[in-house]
This record gives sequence, C-alpha cells and structure tokens, in this order.
Amino acid sequence: MSDVKPVSYGRRLSQMAAERPEDSAFIFVAQDGTEHDVSWRELDQASNRVTRLLEDHAVGLGSTVVTAMPNSVAHVVAMYGAWKAGACVLPLRWDLPEWERERVLEVARPTVVIGDWEGVTSAPMLHSSVLEASGYSSDPVPDRVPRPAKAIATSGSTGTPKIIVLRGPGESIPGESQGAAGQFLGHHDGQVQLVPAPLYHANGFYVLQFGLFGAQKIILMERFVADLALQLIERHRVNTFCGVTIMFQRMAREPDVEKRDLSSLESVLHGGAPLPEWVARKWIELVGPSHFFVSYGSSENAGIAMANGVQWLEHPGTVGHPFNTEALVVDDDGKELPPGEVGEVYLRWIGQTETSFEYSGQVQAKRNAEGFSSLGDLGWLDEDGFLFLADRRTDMIITGGANVYPAEVEAALSEHGDVVDCAVVGVPDPEWGSRVHAIVQLRSGATATADDLRAHCRQRVAPYKVPKTFEFTELLPRSAAGKLRRSALGASGS
Repeated sequence: MSDVKPVSYGRRLSQMAAERPEDSAFIFVAQDGTEHDVSWRELDQASNRVTRLLEDHAVGLGSTVVTAMPNSVAHVVAMYGAWKAGACVLPLRWDLPEWERERVLEVARPTVVIGDWEGVTSAPMLHSSVLEASGYSSDPVPDRVPRPAKAIATSGSTGTPKIIVLRGPGESIPGESQGAAGQFLGHHDGQVQLVPAPLYHANGFYVLQFGLFGAQKIILMERFVADLALQLIERHRVNTFCGVTIMFQRMAREPDVEKRDLSSLESVLHGGAPLPEWVARKWIELVGPSHFFVSYGSSENAGIAMANGVQWLEHPGTVGHPFNTEALVVDDDGKELPPGEVGEVYLRWIGQTETSFEYSGQVQAKRNAEGFSSLGDLGWLDEDGFLFLADRRTDMIITGGANVYPAEVEAALSEHGDVVDCAVVGVPDPEWGSRVHAIVQLRSGATATADDLRAHCRQRVAPYKVPKTFEFTELLPRSAAGKLRRSALGASGS
C-alpha cells in the first residue's frame, strides 16, 4: 500500500509551479477566440497575492468565499487564492439578478464575495479588479487544507435556494485524484482537457479542479460556442472533455463536423441530462465507441453510473452502470422493484457510512434506512443492471443542461400584481431538450402580456430560467388542499 500522503489543492499548485514553472497550467479562450496562456508559476504567484488580500478581509479556515465571475483568468486565480487561505469556494452565476442573488447569499452567508455586483449588503464585496493585488507579496503562503473545500448552489424543489456542500477536505493524492472513474475514462497526468462549461456549474467547477490537480493542461472557454470548441480540439490536440446535451448536440450539428480532426480525443464524457439517441450515435460515429462515455450523477456526488460507447450500443439509451455505487429502484412504499419497472432511483457509494454532502438552506436529501440517497429521479434498471431514466426529477426542468426548479420561477412570477396563480413546466424542445413554459392565471381585468411577464422574470431570475413561452388559463388544476396537480396540466407549448 502506498504511504504517499494527500496534498492540499494549494500545495499541489505550488508543486507544479516548482516542477514546471513555464509550462501552461491553463489557456483561457475568450468568446472571440483570443487566447491567454497562464503558466503554473503565474497561477501560483497570483493566487498567493490573492490569499493575502483575502486574509486582510478575515478569510481563513472555515470561511466561504463566493466567486461571482464569468469564466476568466481572474476566476481561477480567485478560486486558488481562497483555497490557499483555507476557505470553501462557492462559484455563483455572475449575472444573477438582485432578487435571486440576495436569496442565495442569505443561505450561503459568505465571508467575502468576489465579483462585480453592485449594491450587495449581505456580505463584503471585493470587485474583480482588486484580484491584481499588486500591493501583496507573491511569496509562498502557509499550507492550509480547506474543510470543506467546494460548494455548489442550486434551487431547492420548494423554490428556496440551497447550497450543496461537499464534505471532503480540499486535498488528494497526486496521481490518484481522478480515482477509479478517471481510470475508466482513461484520464492521466499530462492530458489536454477542454472545459467548455461555466465554472458556476458542477461540470466546469469539478472538472477544472480535478484536471489541474492531475497535472492536465486545461483549455478553459469563456463561453461555449460549438464551432470554437471544435477549433480548439483541433488546435490544441485536446484529449478529453466533458459536456452536457446541448453542447454535444450543437457540435454534432456543425455542418463540417465530419471533416474536423478529432483524432486526439481519447475520451468524451456526457452528463447533465438525458441524451437523445441520435446524438449519442453521432458521437460514437465521430470518435469511436471506446472513446465515448455517458454518465449519471449529481452535484451532490451521491453516487455515479457510467458506460462507454460499446456498452451504450448494447443498452441504447442507458445513462450507465452503477460505478463503485449501489443502485436501488423502489416504489412509493420503498420496496425494491424488479428490473424493467419504473420507480425512484436511490444511490449509495460502496462502503459509504454517511453522505458525501450536506445541504445549507434546505433539509437533507431523502435517505432510506440503509443509507441510500434519492435526488428525486425516476428510472429503472435492466436485467444487466444498467440504469435508464424515466424522468429526471419529478418536477425539475433540465434546459440546455442547466437545472430549473419550477417553484423558483413560480415564486418570481407570483410577485407580479396581475398574476393570480401560475405553474411552470418543461415542454419538449428540439434544441434545449426542455424549455421553460409558464401557464398563468391572471386577475380579472389584467392587461399583462407574455412580454410583460418575461421582463418581470428577467429582473428576478437568471436568464436561462425565464420562461421562453407562456399560455394563459382561467383556472389552474389544484386539489382541495391547494396542491397543484401537474399531471393535469396540458401545456400547449405555444
């Protein structure tokens, strides 16, 4: 057995800066294609300066630092500066409207927010320009292990923001940070990894951190653009990337995708939403079945399922086979169902004694007596144990790979004076997978239009949560107890 001890995220960065000072840690690619190459030494020294800046604002072990910036060099520097200070990093969308961001900050209670928001009163605000921290030393800082190190924000099923806090400390063993899942994907030190996802999303946040710890060269996109992503794969001989459905779909629809040189790709991983079969088959055709992977998981890291393209072709539509994970599918009474029958999906890491996460701002995840966690997804297992999803959470909408809880949008809509009642549902959409659709009951004599309500929502929720379509009804179907009967909603999708 290896006696190599875990190394903190900050110490690992300093090790890489000492070993490969001039090599690229990551290349930031702006939306217009402009590239900014950041060496290991530059990232290490810049993050040391930010650590000292944060320490002057009372950030230390046990603190939470919110990074509210677009994908950028500054965002990565801020993350590492916070980890070196011993803080937990919580990335948030930079474009959250005031109504939504204040609700999230009330739950998160950060020590400091780094970004360019105006009017924040719930926490000290450091504008991104101060990250240059020119007055601070870039000398090494004391080694600290954040406990916890990472958190992700999402909306609760009640519409109340929640923070998913990963329990583990901010450390790992070099060469082993990718774990068994990384080995299954063929990940190894020295690979070039494209990160097309935003850093406020678990996909981008986790992949960036694991990749840098694993000595990979990261190509970080400011914002995903299909043609640019394909260009970067060719230009930098990218070996691996992880994306969501709409990314794979848009890249597959590029008119010259078959002519692109994708031969450097050793693995491409899909996650985040059900994948249409045509998209999976297209990517298997483009990169080969042994280089294509699908997965099922969550920001909570409650367990995972994975499959490669060979397995997917044998089980079309699967989201994977439980990987170092036990999976149960149960009925409404908690009784385990046989293969092929749809029920609620429960996961548990093999050997797990407690959940790997906790929530701030909402009750803990649903768990059974054996310690399996449910995140509300419905699905079934086939005879070979491969998992299929019947519904990705009973109410939640996944649009373009992003999660939207109807209750949150309904809460924003209900603030409009003309709205008596409303319901938000997902409507099948050829591009987005599902689009956010609002069914609204207006007060008698109201004059509000769909455009009025859309503008109202834009002031309260992030752009991707704003309903794309509306319909108006005289009465929404509710039970005597006032519970909305979503199954009775006949959304027209107009």
